[in-house]
Amino acid sequence: MGRLMGGWMDGWMDGWMDGWMDGWMDGWMDGWMDGWMDGWKDGWMDGWMDGWMDGWMERWMDGWMDGWMDGWMDGWMDGWMDG
Repeated sequence: MGRLMGGWMDGWMDGWMDGWMDGWMDGWMDGWMDGWMDGWKDGWMDGWMDGWMDGWMERWMDGWMDGWMDGWMDGWMDGWMDG
């Protein structure tokens, strides 16, 4: 009877510990990795896209506005001064 109980306890403990550890570790690792990867990718992509779009728009708008204003002002001033 003692051996039977000992075997049952060992089997139960081993099975419970293995199952709990495996399930917990797998779930935790999967969840952590998925969350980290998703968060990192989202954050990186969002940051990169935002930075690229903002930088591109600002450079384009600044360059266009500066060029247009300078050209228009120069032309207008030159014409006014010459006229």
